[in-house]
Amino acid sequence: MRKHALLSVLLLTVLPAMPGFGQEDDHPSLIVTGDSTMQAPPDQAVIRLGVVRQGATAQEAQREASSAAQSVLASVRSMVPDPKNLQTSQLTISPVYSDSRPDPIRRTTEPKIVGYRASNIVSVTMDDLQKVGPMVDAALKAGSNQVEDIRFQLKDDEPLREKALTAAADEAKRKAQVIAAALGVEIIGIQEVSESRVTVQPVGFRAELMAAQAADVSTPVEPGMISVRAGLTIRYRISAK
Repeated sequence: MRKHALLSVLLLTVLPAMPGFGQEDDHPSLIVTGDSTMQAPPDQAVIRLGVVRQGATAQEAQREASSAAQSVLASVRSMVPDPKNLQTSQLTISPVYSDSRPDPIRRTTEPKIVGYRASNIVSVTMDDLQKVGPMVDAALKAGSNQVEDIRFQLKDDEPLREKALTAAADEAKRKAQVIAAALGVEIIGIQEVSESRVTVQPVGFRAELMAAQAADVSTPVEPGMISVRAGLTIRYRISAK
């Protein structure tokens, strides 16, 4: 019993003396934010090509869409040597209805199913951005009739994230020094740092398919720049000079 009592006394003596335990920092503080945006050219593109076919039955529509998707894959395989960068996905089948609409007043019948529409997505990942336009042209000639999306990105965006965070911290530090000098106070340490955001903004390119594309006209694709934005909030301890 005496050992437990002695241990309780020791804890009550030591714990309040530990910094940050049960105590609030009584120093005045200065809170500043730092923001930064870094840019870099992309080194990878992800292209989503749509294949849409219609048939009298669901099986026929699916067969036509799958066959066209395989033709698209074959046409671009020479430009994308790694098989892992070519894939098909999102096979969907939906009924196609007649133009008539039900009229509750005239008691017309429900619209009839006149066929089925099947769609498939061919996804292509490319590291050679100069081949994006020619690849899209080849896919359209092979049977793709939709360009869902072209997205440019970085294979590894971590270095750019780190640069953006460093620049944001530097900006926050400069702000704090300017404000402290203007107020006649001294920065004596950092009390708290919080990261508000680090966002990577890839470049999206939406391509509209023309009704008829001339054989000698290539698809213009400009990759643009990747933007990484970072933000920090820093609470500095300050004191009078």
